[in-house]
Formats: sequence, C-alpha cells, structure tokens
Amino acid sequence: MKKGILFIGVVFTGLTSIASSCTKNSDISSAEQENNPSESIDFIHGVDLSYVNQVQDHGGVYKVLGEEADPYAALKSKGVNMVRLRLWHNPEWVRDVYGEGTTIYSGFEDVATSIQRAKNNNLAVNLDFHYSDIWADPQHQEPPSAWENITDIDVLCDSVYNYTYHVLSTLYTRNLLPEMVQIGNETNCGMMHTKTKPGFPNLLVCDGNWQNMGKVLNAGIRAVREVDKISGKKTIVALHIADPKNLDWWFTNVINQGGVTDFDVAGFSYYHIWHTTVGFDQLSTVVSNLKSKINKDVVILETAYPFTTLNNDSYNNIYGTQDPVPGYPYTVEGQREFMIDLTQNMINAGAIGVMYWEPAWISSQMKDLWGLGSAWENCSFFDFLGNLTDAADYLNYPYENIK
Repeated sequence: MKKGILFIGVVFTGLTSIASSCTKNSDISSAEQENNPSESIDFIHGVDLSYVNQVQDHGGVYKVLGEEADPYAALKSKGVNMVRLRLWHNPEWVRDVYGEGTTIYSGFEDVATSIQRAKNNNLAVNLDFHYSDIWADPQHQEPPSAWENITDIDVLCDSVYNYTYHVLSTLYTRNLLPEMVQIGNETNCGMMHTKTKPGFPNLLVCDGNWQNMGKVLNAGIRAVREVDKISGKKTIVALHIADPKNLDWWFTNVINQGGVTDFDVAGFSYYHIWHTTVGFDQLSTVVSNLKSKINKDVVILETAYPFTTLNNDSYNNIYGTQDPVPGYPYTVEGQREFMIDLTQNMINAGAIGVMYWEPAWISSQMKDLWGLGSAWENCSFFDFLGNLTDAADYLNYPYENIK
C-alpha cells in the first residue's frame, strides 16, 4: 500500500494555502453560506452516497423508470433530506488501485464535489471524518500516515484540531459547510489504535484509555465549534459506534470518563447480520433508554437490508447469504417494509434519524482493494438495470409521531 507524505502535522489531499496554527481563524473568508437545510428537517432520512462519483466515473448509470437520472435528485424526490459522505485523511492508496492521475476518491476534493452535488439539490450533509487514510471501523482504526510518528497526546490533539479546522474552514470559504459532522467512524474500542508505532498515544478505550480518547474527540469538536463561531451556524456534532449493544457502555464512559459532553448526536450502526445481541424488536427500548440516560439525540448512522440474494457481478456480496429478519424476506417489498418498520420504531423511541449505507453502490467497473464492481448491489435502492426501486418509497411513508 502506498503511504502518504510523512510528517507530524497536517496533510490532506487538495487543500492548499492554509495556515498551520491551531488557533488562528484568519484563513476563513466572510463568504456567505446558504440557508441551513437541516433547519427544516423534522426527521433525518439520510443516505450515504460516498461511492456515487466513483461508480459514475466507471460506467455506472442510475435510472428512474428507464431514463438516466441523477441519483441525488432521484433520492431527494423520494424524501431523502441528508447525504452522508466519508472523508479519508490522505488516501493515496487509491492510486495503487487506479494508477496515477486518478481522482483520489473520498479525499478532500472528491468529497467537496459530492457536497456540492448535495447542496445543488438542497440536501443537508453529514461529513464523516474517519481520521485515517483508509476505512475506519471497529477492527481497523489506523492513524493517518502523516501522524504515525506522533508520541505525545497533545501533539496528536493539535493535529486532529488543525486537520478538522482546516477542512471545515476551507469548505466554509466554498459555501460547502456541512450541517452535521462525525468525529470518527465506528469507534467502538477507540480511534487510531491499530497498526500503531511504538509510543503512539494509546486511545484504546477497550483497555480503559478514555482520557486520551476524550482529549482527541474534544480536539475535533473544538475545531467544529471554532468554525461555528465564524459561520454563525450550529453544526450538529455526532459520535459514532457500531452495534446497539455498545450504546450504553460507550456513551456513558465517553461522557463520564472521557469528559466529552459537547456533542449532539449519539450515533450507531445497525446491521442485523453482525449485531445480533440486541434483536430487531428490542432496538426501540435500547434507544429510548439511552436517550433518557444521556439526554442526547440518537441517530442510526448506518443500516442496510438486501432486496435479493443474487449477484450482478463477480464481486462477492457482503450481505444476503445470512438469514433474514423474520417477516422481512430478501425482496424489494421486504427491504421496503424492513426500512419502514425500522424507521417507525426509531421515531417511536425518540430517535431523530436513520441513515442508509450506500444505497447507490451499484455494479460498474469501479474497483476497490478487494474487487471489481460492487459487494453491495443487492442492498441498493437501484435494481440490476440501474432503476430506482419501490424500496425507496419507505422514505416518503406517512410516519406517525414525528415531533
């Protein structure tokens, strides 16, 4: 895997002429921002569209009733009101996949392009900072290569602050400020704790290192709040773990032991094939109890469900060979009903949103580190011909009790 540029500080693709001080705000212009789309949202119907640019660049075509369509506009017409986008620190490894001259997908400029597409459709944006050059998830939380030689927690906090601040301040100057920001992705056992060099600050909360974790999270949050002061807006700050069984343990400890309180959303991933401790019919109780205990809003930041067990390419699918949730077959109708009931259950529990992971990762000639095409096309809202299916109708279902 090709590594990015190495130094202790801030490195990220596509950002230039940016001051390095963690306290200076002079690099932010007085650019006027658009009205905040999230201000009119009663309940977040979100979708992660991080792969769309890559799919379309490599032959993927989205359709509505057989006619080519913009997936942002197509999903907006169904009721989507927020788009989630992942951001990697310096994903130079994309060049190992496609060669020199490629777009650095999920790097800064690619994400800025996606944010613009969302803004063009008056969609709010959730910007998901992975704080890694590659996927961050419960098993993988690798520090960016630019930070791998750090041995002082204060230096790491300064790097997190600077990076977060400069990404958001640069987006602000382009009228692309997101409405929600995730400080980390599926940080069950912490951030930046796998494949670390000796001496790297220990953020492994599964070993009790909540104070270091709290310092890093607070550094990222502080950067968001500093940009808020300039923009005059209140960005929604979300923290994100996987599996509802971890909600009470993680958020109680991050608040009480990590000292992290200035966040708005307790977010989690729910995939029934991996997250089996809390049953589908128990989710509402877990969410309701957490909301009451920590007095924070709750959002499902990732979920999905298959509409078929078939493949549309040679890339083996991740989801679909496992047993379905009883009552929800792997059909378009089953996928729609699963999402309707999941959403209504979350509304009843007091959650404020549900985001679907990669409903537009259809088959194409795109590549990643593991295959060609899609490992998720059977969980998409677009069929194997690229047409938007009736599963997306869950988005405009007449839900009850939305506050």
